[in-house]
Amino acid sequence: MTSLLKRYEKNPILTVDDLPPGVGFYILNPGAVKYNGEYLLLVDVFHREGGIILWIARSKNGYDFKFDPAPVDWPKMPEFYCWQEHGCYDPRITKMGDEYFIFYGSHNNDLGTRIALVKTRDFMKFEHVALTSELNNRNAALFPEKINGMYCRFERPFSGDEFSPCYMWMSFSRDLEFWGRHLESIKPRPCHWDHQKIGAGAPPIRIKEGWLEIYHGVNPNCSGSTYMLYAAILDYKEPWKVIARSKYPLLFPETEYEKNGRVRNVVFTCNAILEENGMVKVYYGAADSCIGLAEAPLEEIVKSCYEPYKYTHELKER
Repeated sequence: MTSLLKRYEKNPILTVDDLPPGVGFYILNPGAVKYNGEYLLLVDVFHREGGIILWIARSKNGYDFKFDPAPVDWPKMPEFYCWQEHGCYDPRITKMGDEYFIFYGSHNNDLGTRIALVKTRDFMKFEHVALTSELNNRNAALFPEKINGMYCRFERPFSGDEFSPCYMWMSFSRDLEFWGRHLESIKPRPCHWDHQKIGAGAPPIRIKEGWLEIYHGVNPNCSGSTYMLYAAILDYKEPWKVIARSKYPLLFPETEYEKNGRVRNVVFTCNAILEENGMVKVYYGAADSCIGLAEAPLEEIVKSCYEPYKYTHELKER
């Protein structure tokens, strides 16, 4: 199987060996953004004490990354929430005005996961905004514009175990703290690779056709589940309405570093960067162990949502 998204030939672009010695066991699922002339990856790091922390890696060209000397000074959860945060993971970064809003999974070892929100202006100092969901919700991605005067996000509530079906929902807020008006949006499809559960990948990108959403789809198999990437185009004014959707995965676990690691058969993204030349960069966690990069022209991703795609481009050697 050949993926529409073409892998960078020097993948994986980051491994745990790129961290300072003795820090962590695995890295995965970065948020990504272009800021102040640099590409920044906000990376999940499973450290040796057992929790998950976030660590920034930086690059001038989008391909060669170097970790900061120390992890992010992540803000502590306010005591009035009565919620102890044992780990933070899967950050999705959205720019609105001069601020960058970061939804992430706030994990408590005894209770589970809730969605929390942090913001920053400089990726040096981070400010807690709110704990924004009840238990068992994750994969939140904020739209970069208000919809009908309200903030809008994807979210993925779930119940049961890892094999329970899950849909992508939308919710709305006036203040970024309290979220409601929940609507079903993108659902799993019978007899497709994304038939079990799906969840937001990148914060949506505004394109002429509407909103482009790159999401993950999950299919159960004999040894667990396979995670892959798809795309959908949503109506601009009513984004809960799906206009078109890719029939085949844009990226499917095929390489050794995607098929074997902490978890087998996983490609999972929290971002998509649209470049000025029309290329879309997708940084992704591979097998919950390292980070890869894959790219494709925007026009081909859009085309794949309307018809089965043909492979017409190559990722040139750099």
